Amino acid sequence: MNISFENQVALVTGAASGIGLATAKAFAQSGASVALADWNEKAVRSAAEELAGQGHKTLAIRCDVADDAQVEAMVDQTVAVFGRLDAAYNNAGVQNELAEAADQTREDFDRVVGINLRGVWSCMKFELRQMRKQGSGTIVNCSSLGGLVGSPERGIYHAAKHGVLGFTKSAALEYAARGIRINAICPGLIQTPMSDQMVAAGQGEALKEMEKSIPMGRVGRPEEIANAVLWLCSDAASYVTGQSISVDGGFIMR
Repeated sequence: MNISFENQVALVTGAASGIGLATAKAFAQSGASVALADWNEKAVRSAAEELAGQGHKTLAIRCDVADDAQVEAMVDQTVAVFGRLDAAYNNAGVQNELAEAADQTREDFDRVVGINLRGVWSCMKFELRQMRKQGSGTIVNCSSLGGLVGSPERGIYHAAKHGVLGFTKSAALEYAARGIRINAICPGLIQTPMSDQMVAAGQGEALKEMEKSIPMGRVGRPEEIANAVLWLCSDAASYVTGQSISVDGGFIMR
């Protein structure tokens, strides 16, 4: 099966590193013009320039997805440069500070929910306005295994990721008959800068224990998530909407 995005436009948030960068590269290599968005302007410009140097059409955008005005500007800029928006992967996200529910702070709640949940809602809001005009488009929202299960000391993160699935299903119902498909991806344990940060913060042993519970016996690669995102955005998945797809080496089967 050859998935092509020739003459299409894709937008990826959290595109400066990890899963977001792998997905932006995959879209570009499949022929799409790609808008790469991230709060880290230097890193996202470097990523876009590298892809452009390989002959791909790219656009770097600094965007904090917790800021509605920046999200609206991100979509507007993408359309102004490339003329349309065919596929969007709302990937930007952060981890919460580890703490039991009684010890979690309002500041951390607002930070995590602002990016992981309200940020996804905001991205969908403005992406859908453009796709509604076109009468076509696909969106993939990044949830997590944390959107399907619970975990001690991670309640804020898990609550936000559960919420992403609710938004995905509801919006998918609203637009299913209007040429727009909306799905979610639930990555398992993937080797990314975020997982490296978790190790650096002293969570290495917990991650090793989690890895032991993966039936495939290994950590996933960002490219394996990117492949699933591209499939969901392609015509090969033309009858798939409102779904949450776990890409986790079988972890959720336990």
